[in-house]
Amino acid sequence: MEKASNKLKAFNDIYNSSYRKCFAFAKSYVHRNEVADDIASESMVKLWEQFDTIDNIQNIQAFLLTIVKNLCLNYLHREQLKLQTHDKIFNSALREIELRITSLESCNPEVLFSKEVSLIFEKTLAEFPEQTRKVFEMSRIEYMSNKEIAEALGITVKGVDYHISKAIKKLKISLKDYLPALLFLLY
Repeated sequence: MEKASNKLKAFNDIYNSSYRKCFAFAKSYVHRNEVADDIASESMVKLWEQFDTIDNIQNIQAFLLTIVKNLCLNYLHREQLKLQTHDKIFNSALREIELRITSLESCNPEVLFSKEVSLIFEKTLAEFPEQTRKVFEMSRIEYMSNKEIAEALGITVKGVDYHISKAIKKLKISLKDYLPALLFLLY
């Protein structure tokens, strides 16, 4: 019992003399009071767990500083990873916006209505199966509703949706170089 009491007293002495040092050391690297406090507390728990295996006070101080150092490193590595991930996401979003700006700046509405685009459009339309071509023309050229097209052709509204979707996919592929401006016409 006395040995346990001596151990507790010795640990309390080290705790009282070292906790603030651990906190200050951690704070100098992590720059956040609550994190430094957590690190200092956790280092004391780890010290307590290993207290019986340490020979003298000099070894205790070195052991404690090693614990604090490693906990700080772990925290800083996690923060570094968070920032790197944030930077990757931010840079990706920035590139996406730059691409959209460049694409929009190079968009020339006159090109959309040029003979070249009309020829590609007409050629692609001619390659559609007859039903798909009819549905697309009724929808996008004659401005009929899907319900009206379904009634006129004797098919379901879902069938109309399918043919329009199929036509738009093929037109997107054929007119990919003019796509941003074509979205204005296709939808």
